[in-house]
Amino acid sequence: MAGNNFTEVTLFILSGFANHPELQVSLFLIFLFIYLLTVLGNLGLITLIRSDSRLHTPMYFFLSNLAFIDIFYSSTVTPKALVNFQSNQKSISFVGCFVQMYFFVGLVCSECFLLGSMAYDRYVAICNPLLYSLVMSQKVCNWLAVMPYVIGFTNSLISICVISSLRFCDSNINHFFCDTTALLALSCVDAFSTEMVIFVLAGFTLLSSLLIITVTYVAIISAILSIRSASGRQKAFSTCASHLTGVTVFYGSLIFTYLQPDNTSSLTQAQVASVFYTIVIPMLNPLIYSLRNKDVKNALLHIMQRKPFS
Repeated sequence: MAGNNFTEVTLFILSGFANHPELQVSLFLIFLFIYLLTVLGNLGLITLIRSDSRLHTPMYFFLSNLAFIDIFYSSTVTPKALVNFQSNQKSISFVGCFVQMYFFVGLVCSECFLLGSMAYDRYVAICNPLLYSLVMSQKVCNWLAVMPYVIGFTNSLISICVISSLRFCDSNINHFFCDTTALLALSCVDAFSTEMVIFVLAGFTLLSSLLIITVTYVAIISAILSIRSASGRQKAFSTCASHLTGVTVFYGSLIFTYLQPDNTSSLTQAQVASVFYTIVIPMLNPLIYSLRNKDVKNALLHIMQRKPFS
């Protein structure tokens, strides 16, 4: 940043939910409970996939990457929120705020494109089953897993650069973590161009990844409808039903949060929506992708039935 772009603000106050001091203990316990379930559930899913050779397929390779992202992007927000619920100051350093935002935005964008990779995997499995092992080689899977991180953290780096060049005349962030929209609201200079950059980046991430998912699922549904037997259609649809559920919940909350006008009421609504996709969805994903999955349930049952010293 140029010399005159340095802000005099050295720390920010995360005032989200601070207007309800009577709820601080309850929020702490709820956030802690959900966070522990998130970490245990996703770590358990990763361990299960790695320990059972029958789950060493592209579908579960991507699912373990999704669990990895869920653990870490929830961890960029929740621990600091838990500390602030038990603190009167509720502060975060200037550098700490942008570090938190960098990893959070990067991981959320990565998850968007990883969901696109998972959709492509289901497309190949259903529309070209005979070529599945050839098309979804280990090299292709690695690329489809790495590229979401590259795109996501590049997106995040651009966001950090444009926002950190602003001058802030207030340190009170109306949120429980350092989010882009909440920080933009603190700028004491005209931030229209910065807002447009953030809007374009958010729009590109959400709409391009959602377009990939939509196109692949149009092809998938078309292929499923062409299957003559009802049992065959049901089996084919069951392989992607959990992914569709996860996509709907995740994108619904993101679109509601970021692709709307910036005003006071929408910032308050964004806090509520962001609780859902930062805290709740990472906890729900292991359930969404395992409860209706026979392979995961069979692998879990197999591990539970093992003798301790066999």
